[in-house]
Amino acid sequence: MLFTIISFLLFLPSLTSSSEAQTWIKAGYWYSGGQFLVPDIDSTLFTHLTFAFAYNNTSTYELRIAPSDEPYMLTFTDIVRQKNPSIVTLLSIWTGDIYKLLNLFYSMATQPSHRTSFIESPIQRARLYGFRGLDLCCVKPDTSTTKMEAVGILFDEWRTAINRKLKNSTRSPLVLTLVGHYLPSKDSTSYPMESIRRNFDWVLIVSYFYHLPTRENFTGAHSALYDPSSNVSTDYGIMEWISRGLPAKKMVLGLPYHGYAWTLLDPSANEIGSPATGPAVTLDGSTYYKFIKSYMRCDGEKWQLNP
Repeated sequence: MLFTIISFLLFLPSLTSSSEAQTWIKAGYWYSGGQFLVPDIDSTLFTHLTFAFAYNNTSTYELRIAPSDEPYMLTFTDIVRQKNPSIVTLLSIWTGDIYKLLNLFYSMATQPSHRTSFIESPIQRARLYGFRGLDLCCVKPDTSTTKMEAVGILFDEWRTAINRKLKNSTRSPLVLTLVGHYLPSKDSTSYPMESIRRNFDWVLIVSYFYHLPTRENFTGAHSALYDPSSNVSTDYGIMEWISRGLPAKKMVLGLPYHGYAWTLLDPSANEIGSPATGPAVTLDGSTYYKFIKSYMRCDGEKWQLNP
């Protein structure tokens, strides 16, 4: 079986004010269930590449790596550096947007001994496999103030542990990044913003999954810069992050390189907001960019299915 491809996400430049020198972050994820082999990645297009994913062990809270992924982790950094010696590679830890996985993450964060297990393991693995950073993926804000405070402590302890291991070492500190929900708050609570500002190099804003065929019975843009009819948009989310205290220069915008397909109730009604009966093409409606490209062509300002 081939385990493939270049990222299902492409993260583009971090934002800076006009008075500051721009620092461009062009990052991608490589997922073993994707479409391309690691040697096929054109790493010259990126400043950072992230290996997705490692997981949290449900009993020890240490890093868990799928046996099928470990051989790729061992060679990932060396391979992508052949084309781009300056590339920075990171190892992503999936905490998931599934209820069970998020509960596991918050259970870990609220227990000091569990936090220690979680923190030490990925640092060791990152160094072992040659990664120069760690990425915490897809933690959503919770309505519990206690949980959010515990997450802030976790972030502080994580950065402290990274810095502590640099003593008497010539190595550079590990880059630490967070993949955040497009909205930084839930009800009256929000991410621990001060801790995030102190400890993370940047936050990757997930600007997609706004509308999905498994969740709604009408078509919608799953990645919308603006939405005149609601607050479900990238523009609104970024303004919320800024208002909560995250500097624009610490944001990296996440763009999806995949789409979603709906089964229309009436094929002639095919605009945004049209009634639908569920996913099309695949079980959840998700389609890779390569697949979309092969079935669609650009005709002026319109996209049409090939006959």
